[in-house]
Amino acid sequence: MKSFFGPGAIAALLTAADIAAAQQTPFSISSTDDIKKTASILSWDLLQYYKGNESGQTPGLLPGPPPVGPYYWWEAGAMFGTLIDYWFLTGDSTYNDLTIAGIQFQTGTDDDFQPRNETLSLGNDDQGFWGMTAMLAAEENFPNPPEGRPGWLALAQAVFNTQASPDRHDDTCNGGLRWQIPPTNKGYPYKNSIANGCFFNIGARLARYTGNTTYSDWAEKTWNWWAGVGFLDAETYAIYDGADVAVNCTDINKAEFSYNSAVWLLGAAYMWNHTKSDVWKTRVNKLVDHGLETFFPKGIAYEPTCEPWGTCSTDMLSFKGYVHRWYATTTQVAPFTAAKILPVLKKSATAAIKQCTGGALGRQCGFKWDSGKYDGVTGVGQEMNVLGAVSSLLIGGSKGPVTNSTGGTSQGNPNAGANPNSFEIPVQPITAGDKAGASIVTIIVVCSTVSLLGWMSLGA
Repeated sequence: MKSFFGPGAIAALLTAADIAAAQQTPFSISSTDDIKKTASILSWDLLQYYKGNESGQTPGLLPGPPPVGPYYWWEAGAMFGTLIDYWFLTGDSTYNDLTIAGIQFQTGTDDDFQPRNETLSLGNDDQGFWGMTAMLAAEENFPNPPEGRPGWLALAQAVFNTQASPDRHDDTCNGGLRWQIPPTNKGYPYKNSIANGCFFNIGARLARYTGNTTYSDWAEKTWNWWAGVGFLDAETYAIYDGADVAVNCTDINKAEFSYNSAVWLLGAAYMWNHTKSDVWKTRVNKLVDHGLETFFPKGIAYEPTCEPWGTCSTDMLSFKGYVHRWYATTTQVAPFTAAKILPVLKKSATAAIKQCTGGALGRQCGFKWDSGKYDGVTGVGQEMNVLGAVSSLLIGGSKGPVTNSTGGTSQGNPNAGANPNSFEIPVQPITAGDKAGASIVTIIVVCSTVSLLGWMSLGA
């Protein structure tokens, strides 16, 4: 039979076929076993970016911060939260020891997630992400740390207590947490939704876990301040980023980020679960409606503030995973949301794996899920996003977060976090030896300077 195509055309068709085959994702979510297999591969790919378990490296850190590497301290805490969820939902304990070691190494001098090495980028939101990871470990009965190390619950309580301290709440804008903790950090004059959202989230979850009204009172107070200052649109339930204290928070930055939506939604869902209040049910429903409309416009996770222009920062490239994970947990603690949320999360996860066709492995993930194609750039955030989306599909088969009265085993410490400024390096009193040493150094410096000036004169 005569061919209608010449050799060149046939070669072109074969090349196109080869390319199409190469761009087929190796991942599937068509069954529980497929989801677990896909999540297993994604978790391995994610951890290729983590070097903290290697000799000579620092446990608990991703490569960074800039200019050393692209990742700030907080994102490692978020990654460990993703790995805890992965274990909880799949049953795969492969990375548990790595996760425990990484988290415990970063607790800081006072076990409150304020390590002194990270002071230059220490924000309330950064500390809050580590605190939420510790809270998650308590809620999901993650294996407890070695004896002598602080329990997951105690670590979450320490973060809460440092952030509830009067040192963190001033009269500017009538209250609320600032973005940064040290006053010298860039961003200290800014109060924002994510810092206060992490605090609210931890408070709501501690209230449910312990039954202590101190936590729920703070959660209520934080919500009321945040909504009152205008970071929440009372009609649409849009969540705005923040504002500057210099103008009493009247210059609100109305950028909307998906992780703000998710962190406040999950906290509100826990408050409903704890109180069964219609007020919290209404708030949850409104946040869900606006969140799905804004951040899943085609039923696929989308970051509207930066994705259309390709301007998403390294931080922003990790937001989609938190949204999937926290929206999924919302369906457990506030089951009335499940019918709206779960179909969207499945559609979004389906789109996510389709574009995981890039990188050296031919299966690495990009950020633009709705395009259906790998966008050419991979990293921790991109891999973590898809892992979170895929593993969260197993949420319906999990037992849900526990409390200390329903099987929780994590050791707490309600007095943890007594020093909100533990990140500061203590000033040691000057001793007679120090003075003598300083005198010797001064003499050496003066003599060296005189010699140098003499040598320069002779050279002239």
